[in-house]
Amino acid sequence: MNVEGDDMNLTWWQQMVCYQVYPRSFKDTNNDGIGDINGIIEKLDYLSWLGVNAIWLSPVYVSANDDFGYDIIDYYDINQEYGTLDDMKRLIEKATEKNIKIIMDLVMNHTSDEHPWFIESKDPNSAYRDYYIYKEGKNGKVPNNWTGFFGGSVWQKTERGDFYLHLFSHKQPDLNFKNPKVKEEFKKIMAFWLDLGIAGFRCDVCNVFYKESLENGKFRLVLKGLEHYHQTKRNHEILQELKQAFNKDYDFMMVGETVMINPKMANDLLSTEKELDLVFSFEHMETDQINNKWFKRKHRPERLIKALMKWQTQVDWNANYFENHDQPRSVYRFGDKRYHYYSATMLSTLLLSLRGTPFIYQGQEIGMTNFDFTQMDQFKDTESKRIYEIGRKLRIPKKYLFKMIKTSSRDNARTPMQWDTSEGFSQAVPWLAINPNQKDINVKSQMIQEKSVLKYYKKMINVRKENKPLVEGTISFIKTPKGVLGFERTYQDKKLLVVINLTNKVKKMALHRSQILINNYETVLKHKLMPYQALIIGGGL
Repeated sequence: MNVEGDDMNLTWWQQMVCYQVYPRSFKDTNNDGIGDINGIIEKLDYLSWLGVNAIWLSPVYVSANDDFGYDIIDYYDINQEYGTLDDMKRLIEKATEKNIKIIMDLVMNHTSDEHPWFIESKDPNSAYRDYYIYKEGKNGKVPNNWTGFFGGSVWQKTERGDFYLHLFSHKQPDLNFKNPKVKEEFKKIMAFWLDLGIAGFRCDVCNVFYKESLENGKFRLVLKGLEHYHQTKRNHEILQELKQAFNKDYDFMMVGETVMINPKMANDLLSTEKELDLVFSFEHMETDQINNKWFKRKHRPERLIKALMKWQTQVDWNANYFENHDQPRSVYRFGDKRYHYYSATMLSTLLLSLRGTPFIYQGQEIGMTNFDFTQMDQFKDTESKRIYEIGRKLRIPKKYLFKMIKTSSRDNARTPMQWDTSEGFSQAVPWLAINPNQKDINVKSQMIQEKSVLKYYKKMINVRKENKPLVEGTISFIKTPKGVLGFERTYQDKKLLVVINLTNKVKKMALHRSQILINNYETVLKHKLMPYQALIIGGGL
């Protein structure tokens, strides 16, 4: 599906380059080892210099920190580790002054088990009882066979002997959207933050929150019961209602984290009813996996290329990303340690030249890498700990189990931002260990280096903004050697050719050597692409 670039009236969110901040690991200003809102304010000049014009902020609400912000106690206030509501207002104000919009995380599927609603709901006679999903067991056993995203049963037994549902951690009880009062609560939450001046919401796992039934699920290796809650009709209707409730009064956007979808499902979410403006899909991020994230297979560039082409041709406007707080770092995942600079800049070129809105994750712009974990007690991530616990019960050998978690843990993306060679993140012991390669990979060093990943990202963002084909243009793919992705971006009478070598091999390909806008190598050979070479060339083929 392509929409002509000519005379397109793009929204602000189609033109933006968005930067995701994971606040806990971004910048600590009060020296407690935990990032904070004042740290984000301190780095607004840096983000403005880089060229981003929107920040997606992972949750800063009051949280029990079982899942570091995604288990919310109070949607209307700020976790004291990060600051105060006044600090948050100041961040919105200061960011607005620099033409940077703030997008907040909206977690609708569940709260913390320490949220006042849930505490009240434990009383069967409470008005909040029906805010959550409780069910009696079967002869003392769990109500059904469903399994969750963090492994194991989705049911937690209460002191009364009944059970409550949780698709994620047992400390994240699922909300009951069959109760219309829950939907109304989220309208109030959205209105509160929109009135404070934020520009949109990233909606967490927003295509699984409505449970149609609690019947047993069909046999599946993972996520038994999925068919009873995945992208249900009522889920669509509630998203539409939430979006439409504010469309007239606010110029805002909603991007959804939408699990296990194909392009048709994505287009349903992006329909004319406008329940979502963008979706984060996962297919391209699963090309190095077997069944789920914990079981890896060797990365093959051809699989990644196939997934990208599928989504670019079947969905008109994508939310493009290669990293976030839930994904391991991309530079060696889709690149090669021997070619750090070229791998990182190749991915930068690809991310910022595909059709859609690009999302950069903190540290990606300097080529941050996975952490070299050596033992389980280094991990803070509740999902990683849960999978290890289940793996040991299943008698998976410790060595193999640890390797699985080391490779795929979310903590790989959550190590503190590498600002300089030593204490740039914090002068205190950080909540999660800083990657030792900070001495070589950091913002300060790359600012002064003549050639760096950071400077390349800045250049690429500028090239994108200055060339309408890269933002508004159509996309059409060309025939290329195996492992090479090539496409043309066309706007009116202007055409750009993008050629990306996603392999560590030299590839034969005839190339124009004039009108080169971007090249992550020093030279362009007439008939060869170097390993991980990325080019943007004026004039097309």
